[in-house]
Amino acid sequence: MKAIRVHQFGGPEVLLLKNVPDPEPSPNQVLIHVRAVGVNPVETYIRAGRNPNLSLPFTPGTDAAGEVAGMGALARHVSVGARVYTSGSVTGAYANMTVCEAADVHPLPDNASFAEGAALGVPYGTAWRALFQRARAVPGETVLVDGASGGVGTAAVQLARAAGLTVIGTAGSDRGAQLVRDLGASRVLDHRQADYLTEVLKITENRGVDIILEMLANVNLGKDLPILARNGRVIVIGNRGKVEIDAREAMVRDAEIRGMHLFNVSAREKVVIHAALRAGVECGTIKPVIRRELALEDAPRAHELIMEPGASGKIILLP
Repeated sequence: MKAIRVHQFGGPEVLLLKNVPDPEPSPNQVLIHVRAVGVNPVETYIRAGRNPNLSLPFTPGTDAAGEVAGMGALARHVSVGARVYTSGSVTGAYANMTVCEAADVHPLPDNASFAEGAALGVPYGTAWRALFQRARAVPGETVLVDGASGGVGTAAVQLARAAGLTVIGTAGSDRGAQLVRDLGASRVLDHRQADYLTEVLKITENRGVDIILEMLANVNLGKDLPILARNGRVIVIGNRGKVEIDAREAMVRDAEIRGMHLFNVSAREKVVIHAALRAGVECGTIKPVIRRELALEDAPRAHELIMEPGASGKIILLP
């Protein structure tokens, strides 16, 4: 089979298309014929060496969609030929074939394309966990989605609106802002403007927002706390460095800063997340936004595109 392999840490150019042996599933694993692969920002960090304990060479990726090609004797919840998507991969998703633990293989509804299925795992899993398992969002609350035009951001806007929340989004391009409006945000702010967060207090009549989904905490966290409502929560989804905050801003609001990492989910939490995502896809409240589809050998270009400012929607690789 063909797979993207990383033999040394570095820039996008280290992503090389290679011929490798087909993988074999163990008793509680599933072999998937990959039709589409979802590219996530975390994979650029791993490729660059942020996880130095990772053994080289390796195939990146966790998110894919395709058909079951085989399974181990204990993987009984799927059948050969079934349409599925993944939320984890043992052998890496950037490939024609991938082996996954059975718990990371989920039915793909008939009304979703393979590209849409490949966009579910990390973006929608992250957004759902952030909103409902970490922020404990309830209908009627207001959420600020910072970076609302990206993969996690678009997922969060859709999920929040479907759950009865009011959404304020931010974007860094006109195209991204229009996308966020189309997804249901009541207001969209330009985070290229230095004072954009002051608009949040005007929009909420000085009450502030109940929840902030923060994609770049090292830049924004110190400015987030003053625009929270009482008992507000900031959920830190992304961060690229240190930040200084005034803790009094949290004290006077009884506010909370909560981190989240999708790969900390328990087995039960994972079941809950993907049951909700499947229902959302079937009902039409979840519709992944695909920005661009590229061939598998164009993985280096995909890693460049996903880190560009003003991104909107999801990058997909097609093996």
